[in-house]
Amino acid sequence: MGDTNQPYLVERNPGYFEYQLPISVKMVVEVQGKIPLLKNEREEWELPGGKLELGETAKSTVLREVQEELTLEPQLLKGVTIIDSWVYEIFPHRHVFVVSYGAEYTGTRQPKLSHEHKGLGLFEYEEVPGLTMPEAYKKTIAAWRVMRR
Repeated sequence: MGDTNQPYLVERNPGYFEYQLPISVKMVVEVQGKIPLLKNEREEWELPGGKLELGETAKSTVLREVQEELTLEPQLLKGVTIIDSWVYEIFPHRHVFVVSYGAEYTGTRQPKLSHEHKGLGLFEYEEVPGLTMPEAYKKTIAAWRVMRR
């Protein structure tokens, strides 16, 4: 039972609260040295990914989402590795637990925009800091750049 200030908390025992958060899994996909990003309804760039569904692992979720949102073949994603995790406040009273992965796409298909987003861009690593997107995404992209070397 959370209160109006913290609706994502559930009181399990008197004075003991637990997070009750949706889980979102995102992926930094490197495609020929560039990072595909998707424009959301808030006019922000974001990583491909989505909510964990019942019966899925975090890895199977992110592979499915990359295929759905970018039309890239998941079997051609190499070095799939967890980068980071954090609690993200989308806006007050809307929080999500995010797990980020990274991988290199080794296929020849170019990413394509799905119906789920407003735009698709391919960006150089150096362009990412100047984009309108959550700082946590910028941080995870920078961390992947270091990890993949």
